[in-house]
Amino acid sequence: MSKPPAEKAFIVSWDQIHRDSRALAWRLDGQGSGPDGSWKAVIAITRGGMTPACIVARELNVRVVDTISIKSYSHQAQSEASLLKAPDAAIMGDGDNILIIDDLVDSGKTLEVVRKMYPKAHLATVYAKPKGRPLVQTFITEVSQDTWIYFPWDLELQYAKPLRGDE
Repeated sequence: MSKPPAEKAFIVSWDQIHRDSRALAWRLDGQGSGPDGSWKAVIAITRGGMTPACIVARELNVRVVDTISIKSYSHQAQSEASLLKAPDAAIMGDGDNILIIDDLVDSGKTLEVVRKMYPKAHLATVYAKPKGRPLVQTFITEVSQDTWIYFPWDLELQYAKPLRGDE
């Protein structure tokens, strides 16, 4: 594992992302503009938003799920956001009653692109940093800007040497 580009590291386990994604679903429940507060569709921002979006879609019983692919990171270096794949235009419209999910809002570059494309969509993330937080309508946990979040899909289990001795 390389050194994080920030001073602080926040390790998220599979259990934690599942719990936090369910908590996000609870906050979003009944907030859609469909009958009984339902959402028309859930759109995952790939790749990080796919796991939380699947959990939220399951919890809210939303069967229409699609992806939007925006690249703004190459490994741990952030660059300008660029659109790689848009969701089905027939579903999206201007984003009305569409829930767009990502794992994290950092600088907000990705969500700026999404907001321009779908001005009426509801943007939600599991985690938020201060720079990007104003762009997201719903989130679960805020972390400091100098924190690097390691998600479980970015990690692998390996042997850890004891503090003392070789055994």
